[in-house]
Amino acid sequence: MLYILWGEDEFSRLEALSEIKKGLGDIEMLSANTSLLDGQKLTLNELRACVESMPFLAPRRLVIIKGLLERFEPKDKSSRLKKSGGTTADDPAAMAECINHMPPSTVLVVTDGIEFKKPYLQTNPLFSMISGKAEVKSFPVLRGNKLAQWIQARVARYSGSISVQATNVLMAYVGGDLFAMSNEIQKLTAYTAGRRIEEKDVRAVVSASQEADIFMLIDSILDHKAGLAEQILQKLLQNGVVAPQILVLLARQVQMMLQIKDLKGQKKPASEIQYQLGIFNSFAWERMNSRAERYTIEKLKDIYRSLLDTDIAIKTGRFEADLAINI
Repeated sequence: MLYILWGEDEFSRLEALSEIKKGLGDIEMLSANTSLLDGQKLTLNELRACVESMPFLAPRRLVIIKGLLERFEPKDKSSRLKKSGGTTADDPAAMAECINHMPPSTVLVVTDGIEFKKPYLQTNPLFSMISGKAEVKSFPVLRGNKLAQWIQARVARYSGSISVQATNVLMAYVGGDLFAMSNEIQKLTAYTAGRRIEEKDVRAVVSASQEADIFMLIDSILDHKAGLAEQILQKLLQNGVVAPQILVLLARQVQMMLQIKDLKGQKKPASEIQYQLGIFNSFAWERMNSRAERYTIEKLKDIYRSLLDTDIAIKTGRFEADLAINI
């Protein structure tokens, strides 16, 4: 049996792989009959040796290959041959032949974090040659309504329920990181003990990520709320976030605002800007976009230079780190 699990959502790919494992019988015997291979370095002989080996005291042998599809991503042919030495290891036809004729006792899972683009796989030679005999499952990054539906389903898995308002706040806090989202949902369902999760519960229980705190810090600075900015800064420092790290996070936000203004100046549509910057959460995009509108490019450059000067002051010992970031 052949499975292809692909897409940027690693959390969902891992869950799908776990479900496949559960369907293959005794977990201890399966562990002894499992091989994990690096698809970027895999040779044809190594592939053949793994998929053609018979299982030991078990009905199935599990072979997991990570990154094999990405290896055959359409790109300059000469550079690919140069990188691999031009051997048959990078011959998709030979690998496809081996995969398509493996024994029935082998369960092969090809898992890849390649970007979710349907036209891409239509031009991937290995995918074209093996997908006809595979169970293909795609896992794109969740956003918007699909992310909200995932949250509601996840909460229901823990015998809970969640309001629309709470879902929106949770999305704003955590974004599309399903590892963090799953963890927060477990905490929320335990905290509410069967009743519906409301917005106040999310604000009370969910530990806003460093990124969310940085958002609040920037907002308070833009609104000239020095007292609030000081409180958020102290919270970050007390939670173990060091001053240079805060500078990096602040600089990242300023860079993204600059990129938004630059791309808007090139008349790029909002959807393309979001895609290029990797801002997949609608709430995060609205906040970042509205923040970028409040400054000119020249002012943002001045802020970025101030951050650079602060970083230099810390690294040269002119100021203590906490004092420098406070100033």
